[in-house]
Amino acid sequence: MTMRLCLSGVGKTFVMHLQGGVPIPVVAGVELAVAQGECIALTGPSGAGKSTILRMIYGNYLADEGQILVVDGDKIYDMASASPRRVLDLRRRTISYVSQFLRAVPRVAAIDVVSEPLRALGTSTSEAKDRAAGLLQRLNLPERLWSLPPATFSGGEQQRVNIARGLIAEHPILILDEPTASLDAANRDVVVDLIRERKATGTAMLGIFHDVEVRDAVCDRAVDVKTFDVRAAA
Repeated sequence: MTMRLCLSGVGKTFVMHLQGGVPIPVVAGVELAVAQGECIALTGPSGAGKSTILRMIYGNYLADEGQILVVDGDKIYDMASASPRRVLDLRRRTISYVSQFLRAVPRVAAIDVVSEPLRALGTSTSEAKDRAAGLLQRLNLPERLWSLPPATFSGGEQQRVNIARGLIAEHPILILDEPTASLDAANRDVVVDLIRERKATGTAMLGIFHDVEVRDAVCDRAVDVKTFDVRAAA
């Protein structure tokens, strides 16, 4: 198996500056590898550090210790020490992230939000929008909404835009933070099919899936974050 993502000795502690600099250990000693075509679920109780691990991989949080190695073609980069410019470049070409929340520029149409990752890679606007339309249609988002800003949508509609945006560029690494949390059963099944298709094409995926049925349907194995260094629970 070709490894796409490898975490070694990764840890994160938050410092509460408004409360006298009190340190709050979140997670430590994270050891994890994700291979091409593999989908791994992070499990554990709320507050155990699952989302923090995902955000460190994507570069939203800076790891305090350890390495987060990302395979990008024939090169390997460490997200824990990469420059901001490198992090942005890896997001553009290598790592996609579907969070629980859609963050979009106000007044930008949904179809432009979804197609932007492809346009950033040099795909023509017309082709990028065609592919975005195909994903939005498959995710049952009514066409009348495509030209409207997602900030006006319901939670489930925003999540479908979020999923389409995360999947459209077909990056080799995909991070999923509760991708089906706001979806009804029909659209949940669509997302399960899309994840399975990405697995079949070799995408390495790491995610949080609180829906046990979805987790069982798409994940090859689960990793309980409680098995990492006990300092995380200190």
